[in-house]
Formats: sequence, structure tokens, C-alpha cells
Amino acid sequence: MTKKILILSVFVVASCGLAYELIAGALASYLLGDSILQFSTIIGCYLFAMGVGAHLSQYVKDEHVLARFVDIELAVGLVGGVSAALLFVTFAWAAAPFRTMLYVIVFLVGAFVGMEVPLVMRALNARQTAFSELVSRVLTFDYLGALAVSLLFPLVLAPHLGLVRTGFLFGMLNIGVALWTIYVFRAELAAVTGRVLRACAVLALLLFGFAGADRLTQWGEHGLFGDEIVYATSTPYQRLVITRWKDDLRLYINGNLQFSSRDEYRYHEALVHPAMAALPWAKRVLVLGGGDGLALREILRYRHVQHVTLVDLDPAMTAAFKSRAELRQLNRDSFHDPRVTVVNADAAIWLQQQEGAMFDAVIVDFPDPSSFALGKLYSVPFYGLLKKHLAANGLMVVQSTSPFFAPHAYWTVDATLREVGLRTYPYHAYVPSFGEWGFILASPQLEYRPPASYGLPMRFLNGATTREMFAFPPDMPRLALPPNRLNTQSLVHEFEQDWHRTIR
Repeated sequence: MTKKILILSVFVVASCGLAYELIAGALASYLLGDSILQFSTIIGCYLFAMGVGAHLSQYVKDEHVLARFVDIELAVGLVGGVSAALLFVTFAWAAAPFRTMLYVIVFLVGAFVGMEVPLVMRALNARQTAFSELVSRVLTFDYLGALAVSLLFPLVLAPHLGLVRTGFLFGMLNIGVALWTIYVFRAELAAVTGRVLRACAVLALLLFGFAGADRLTQWGEHGLFGDEIVYATSTPYQRLVITRWKDDLRLYINGNLQFSSRDEYRYHEALVHPAMAALPWAKRVLVLGGGDGLALREILRYRHVQHVTLVDLDPAMTAAFKSRAELRQLNRDSFHDPRVTVVNADAAIWLQQQEGAMFDAVIVDFPDPSSFALGKLYSVPFYGLLKKHLAANGLMVVQSTSPFFAPHAYWTVDATLREVGLRTYPYHAYVPSFGEWGFILASPQLEYRPPASYGLPMRFLNGATTREMFAFPPDMPRLALPPNRLNTQSLVHEFEQDWHRTIR
């Protein structure tokens, strides 16, 4: 019976150890971007720390193996359990030490986890378990625990509990293992009462954190964003936060500003109308991204448009902007227009399934290419696929980050569009919330001319401002750069380096 208890504990502690690693990687990716870099460095640090922990386990005397195992479970439950909350609050209120805190926590958890399995194996060996049986059972349950959490984390835990509450949950599982070990082996342990009291104290702290995770997250986000938070949710894809200050609504995705209601009209008029005003015959329009419905609002102003398909990955995004009163007012109920079809799917996969579907205009309004998951949507294969669904004399427009703050990234997008045989027409507009922002029009055949006037009333655009948008001053020169290919994702690196230089 005692052997089975120890073997089962391996399953739980393996699950917990991998969960803390996934939480740290996901949180760092949310807050710092560049998911491959974050996960790679965190995994490297974690595995190195596990090696350190395994080495240190040899210094535990045989008669103290169970006692040290319990102590380590208490330590890893406490540190790992509070890790997500501590990291999030650190980033929100004191961003400078975030990276230091991140790797200290990852190292500590890795070192504790590295000690767990060797101690369990020694405890089993002391109970005269054959070495071959010992190794096979321990490693089998260790790998099964890792498999279980690797499936549960992205499908259930992160989207439904959130990272902070998930951390507290796995911390409680570690404490549960400690308490169960104390109970089963109470005759072999010294100072049982003291260990039980310590375990109960840590468990109470984790339970308190689990129950108050939403308030803790809101407090942290208040420090991060400053304004009142009117809506926040974690989805399988991202963290959505909407804030309000007086009459200004702002949308943040993973901490990055997407729009301010005070000046979003500048961005969305510049995104939509230079293309749509040149296509008075356009009937079918495709919007990729744009789950806030603001680009959709501008497109629907054209009576000749008969149907708009909007493809956005996150159903929580489109649902919020379709149902919440203040957001419906902002997008003028665009999601309720009978001409609109909303599809929640990966844009690349959806396009591959649309054999023969053609569009007169395509509006591409994805977030900036701050990660490799987003970078693929700015790549040669994706633009080649998109070209197949664009009418020969149609136009597509791509949100392309800032030609002033991120010039290498901006002109990489232009080079990528030209690589698939599209004619490109770069332009830019000033949006106070973002600064100078960039867009690129592209067409298979159309010789584009910027509109001299607009048949619809505009708040920002007219003939003069449009001419200025297509002229680039000396401090925003065209750069010769290679296209963004999937196997290298040079755009993501250019984007990160551009903004790093800007921040410095």
C-alpha cells in the first residue's frame, strides 16, 4: 500500500511541476511577447534547475528522505502555487524586476521538482522494490502526469480557470500530497504535528488565493492599465481587457493597446476607406481579424456591399462586441447587420477550406506580429493563399505596424506582399494613441490611385489628408528587406528589435 501511495504521488508531482512551467511560459508570452523565446528560455532554466535539484538530493540522509520529501512538497506548493499571482502583480506594479522574478521562481520550482523523483525512488528502494520495477513505475507515472497536464492546461485549465487560479490549484495538489504522505507515514516521521500545521497554513493561503483570484487579477490589471476595468476575460487564445476613463473606452489584448474610442475613427477610416472608395463595384468583402467590429462598421456604410464575412479566431472577442451595450454603440451594431457573417476560426485554415470563394476587397486587421503564431499571418504562404481569393482588380489592405517606430517590420510586410506577385501601395496615418501608423494596399492587377474625395462623410479623411498618407517623408524611407517566410519568421525578429530600439 505504501509503495502505491508513493507511486501515485509521482503522478501528481509530475503534473504540478509541468503545470508551473507552462504557467510561467504562458504568462511570460502574454506579457513579454515572442512566445518561442520565452518558452525556450524558461524550459532551459527549468531543466537546468531540475538537474541541480537532482544533484542536491544525494545530500539528504536515508533516514530523512520522507521528511525532506514532505518539506519539498510544501515548498514547491507554496512557491509554484503563488507564482502566477506574484509574477502578474510584479509586472503590473513594478515591471522592472519582472524578468528577475520570473527566472528566480522558475529556478526554485525546477530545483524542488528535481529533488522529488530521486527522493521517491530512494523511499521505494528502502522498501525493497526491485530496481527495474522501481525505475519503470516511477518514470511511467512521471510521464503520465506530464501528459495529463499538457492536455488539460490548454484545453481546460488556462481558458476556464485562468493562469492565476490554475497556479493556486496545483499548489493545493502539492500540499495534498504532503498531507497524505504525512498521514500514511506518520509512524516514520518526526514532528508530525508541526508539519501538519505548516501544511494547513500553506493550504489556507492557497485556498484564499484561489477564491480571490479574480479580485487579485483585477487589482493587478488596475495597476497595469490605470483606468476602470469594465470587462476582462481569459480565453484559450488571449487575455481581453476593456477599460474606461470618462468617455474613453480602450481594448487591450495581452496587455497591448488595440484601440482608444477617442481616436479609433482615424485608424479605421484609414484602414478601410482608401480601398473601399476605389472599388465602387465591390459586393463581397472579407475581414480577417477585426473582432471589435469597428472596421466592419466602416465597410457597412457602402450600400453596394452585399455581403461581409468576418473571420476572427476568438469567439469571446466577437461575442463581447456583439452583446455589450457600450461596445455595440461603438461599432454601431455592425454584428447585427443582416449582410454580415461571423466565422470564429483560424484565418489560414479557414481560407484553405474556401475553394473557389472570391472577394472584391479584403481588410486584414490582425494584431501586430509580436509572436510566431501571429507572424505566420504575415508570411509568404499566407499572402499567397489570400491572393487566390482576391479578385484580379480587387484590393486588400493590411495593418502593418508603424513605419516610424518599426520601419524594418513595416517594410518586411511590404516585401512579403510583393514576393507573392502583388502590387503594393504603402501609406501611413497619424493616430494619437499609437503615433504614426502604417498600412499597405495590395492588388494582383489594379493600378491604384488614392481617392481625391469621398462620397461618404468622414471625420478624418479628405483628399488632402489622403495625399499626405501616401507620401513618406525622409525620416520614414523605404527599406530593402527580405520577405517573411515561415521557416525563419524574420518579421517577428524585426518587430521585436524595432520596438526594443524605440523603448531604449
